[in-house]
Amino acid sequence: MNMESIARYLMLGGIILFLVGGGVYFAAKFGIPLGRLPGDIRIEGENGSFYFPVTSSILISVVLSILLNIISRFLKK
Repeated sequence: MNMESIARYLMLGGIILFLVGGGVYFAAKFGIPLGRLPGDIRIEGENGSFYFPVTSSILISVVLSILLNIISRFLKK
């Protein structure tokens, strides 16, 4: 692997992080309750709590899969 391909992967990773950050920002701005959706598991007890965002994880996974498929199709052309 040469330096150019490493640089491309780093730039692509930066773009993806920028898009994810923007998505989280706009989700908070428009009131989309990521982390508080129906289906997210929250168990609170006396000695601690457990939280697992099942629905939010699935939603984020679907959105990222769609975005990455679109990006990969543009890079192949």
